[in-house]
Amino acid sequence: MSYYFTKEVNCPFEAAITKVMEELKKEGFGILTEIDVKATLKKKLDVDFRPYRILGACNPPFAFQALQAEDKIGTMLPCNVVVQETAPGKVEVTAIDPVASMAAVDNPNLKTVAEQVRAKLKKVIDNL
Repeated sequence: MSYYFTKEVNCPFEAAITKVMEELKKEGFGILTEIDVKATLKKKLDVDFRPYRILGACNPPFAFQALQAEDKIGTMLPCNVVVQETAPGKVEVTAIDPVASMAAVDNPNLKTVAEQVRAKLKKVIDNL
């Protein structure tokens, strides 16, 4: 079982970020965190890295359901989406598969929530 969904898009990096955020919003997700890996690595290690951003996406109703089903599940939230430039004008967008990431938790109620979130994240990736 793969632990992610991915798709390559042909557009500038910042345009891809905007499109990903728009598609996430359509599916009820907001961005809780945004980590600019390129900038962080430059600042902390003085190394150059490709444009790479980690978006911490959250769908509040599903997050609430997951927390009600399993109070420690916050250790696995939010759902991360990675946007990275693989070549000039080529951007790869990858989202976590919540069913795969939560497979270690033996809780049927949580699995149901994870399957619903999976469908939404898969739709985001497919719509890019």
